[in-house]
Amino acid sequence: MGHFLLHTLYALVRQPGRPVHVLKQIRFIGAKSLFVIVLTAGFTGMVLGLQGYYTLAKFGSDGLLGAVVSLSLIRELGPVLSALMVTGRAGSAITAEIGIMRISEQIDAMETMALDPFKYLVSPKFIAAMISLPLLCAIFDVVGIYGGWLVGVKLLGVNPGSYFTEMYRSVEWKDVWSGMVKSFSFGIIIAWVGCYKGYYAGHGAEGVSKATTESVVLASVLVLVWDYFLTSILL
Repeated sequence: MGHFLLHTLYALVRQPGRPVHVLKQIRFIGAKSLFVIVLTAGFTGMVLGLQGYYTLAKFGSDGLLGAVVSLSLIRELGPVLSALMVTGRAGSAITAEIGIMRISEQIDAMETMALDPFKYLVSPKFIAAMISLPLLCAIFDVVGIYGGWLVGVKLLGVNPGSYFTEMYRSVEWKDVWSGMVKSFSFGIIIAWVGCYKGYYAGHGAEGVSKATTESVVLASVLVLVWDYFLTSILL
C-alpha cells in the first residue's frame, strides 16, 4: 500500500490527469454526497444541542451551548463523520468501479496500449477527494451548528444571542484550520484505500465484493486512528 501511495503521488506531480476527469470525480465524490452530509449534519447538531443543553443546564451554563456544539463539530465530529459518510457512499463505489475494471481486464488493456492507469483512474480520484472532503466538512459544520441552534434556541429556549456570542468567543482560527487539515488528510486516506483495494481486487464478483467490504472497513478504521494522532499533534 505504501508503494501504491508513492506511485500515486508521483503520478499526481508528473501527470495529474485531465481537468474534465477531475471535475467528474468532484461531482461524484462531493456533489452527490451533499444529501447524506446535510442529513447527517442536521441530526448530529440536533443531538448535540439536546444532550449539551441538559448537561449544561445542571451547572447553570446553558448559555454556553453554542460554544459546545460549534467546537465539537468543527474540531472532531465534522471532519470524522463527513469522512465516514463519504467512505460508505463514494469510497465503496471507487473500489467497485476499479475492481470491475480489473477483473474485466480493462486495466490490463490500458497497460497494453501504454496508457498509465494511475493517470486516468487513480490521480483524478485523489485530487477530487482532497478538494471535496474539506468542502463537505465545512458544509457539515454549518448545517450542524444550525441544527444545534434549532433545538437549543427554538425548542429548549436558549437565548439566541448567547448561543452565537459564545460560539464567536470560543471558536478560534486554529480550530477551523485543524478541522480542514483533518478533512484533507481523510480525503487522501479514502481515495488511497479505495483505489488500492479496487486495483488489486480478486477475480470474479466475490473478489470485488470482498475488496469493497475491506475498503470500507479499513478506510473507516484508518480515519479514526489517524484522527487520534492528528488531534494529539494539532492541539
